[in-house]
Amino acid sequence: MTGKSDNLKAVWWQPAIHLFAQVSAWIVLPIIAALFLGRWLDERFDKEPLFLVSSVAIAFGITCIGLVRETVRAAKKMEEEAKQGKREKEKGAK
Repeated sequence: MTGKSDNLKAVWWQPAIHLFAQVSAWIVLPIIAALFLGRWLDERFDKEPLFLVSSVAIAFGITCIGLVRETVRAAKKMEEEAKQGKREKEKGAK
């Protein structure tokens, strides 16, 4: 029994790091891709700020949608884990 308890204590931070990495990726990756794509399109079509600004605006929208989706998923997962923990406590009390 102590082995399982020690294992749970050792990885209590792992879900938080995983969520942090997912959220960070949703913030960084679309913006970086938009910067490179927008700059390349601007140089190719000689429309200096047009494609850069447009691609960053689109990336911002993609980032917002991704952040909301990840946040909702994480909230549902935490809610399910809380319900499961509550059920286990009720079973242990009986």
